[in-house]
Amino acid sequence: MHDLEPFWNWRHKYTSEEDDRSPFFGEEHSEIHYTQAVYDHLIHPQWDDFGSTTLYLKILFTEYDEGYAIIELIGEWNDLLHNDVMILKRNIVEHLMAQGISKFILIGENVLNFHTSDDEYYSEWFEETSDAGGWIALLNFRDHVVEDMQQANIDQYFLLGGRLNTLDWRTYEPDTLFEQVDALVMKRLG
Repeated sequence: MHDLEPFWNWRHKYTSEEDDRSPFFGEEHSEIHYTQAVYDHLIHPQWDDFGSTTLYLKILFTEYDEGYAIIELIGEWNDLLHNDVMILKRNIVEHLMAQGISKFILIGENVLNFHTSDDEYYSEWFEETSDAGGWIALLNFRDHVVEDMQQANIDQYFLLGGRLNTLDWRTYEPDTLFEQVDALVMKRLG
């Protein structure tokens, strides 16, 4: 896991550490000191700690005029033991929503497991984004993670599966990726 870096190919366009509207503004990362871990597996120091002990993220791109953020995740999404969705909602999502973000693209190919609890924070996040004309799309989550979300009945709060789960997102520029995801979302919602 220590070799898995957040996607870096858009860093010339956006870095959350340099964005004064980002929850990670001013954050500094080491390239050589590995201090964060998911259980006993060290992770690359470029991942951002948002308060969870098993789930980390990187805000890859934020476009305030269009109202969207692209966020890559790594680790274990564990609501049962750590209430990760509450921490994500309170520490990241609410900050971004206060800045006008209502459309969230979550990239989950490095989310290894999902453990459910209740759906209170999912429902709250869904309602708040919907009221603002937004949505939450999940890209490339592992099949077993999607199945666990479906069994927990929280998939109703996300747009996921189908083309969203096979999108080769790294081949797009962020604005093109957003256009692709938005078109898929509008097709489903329409």
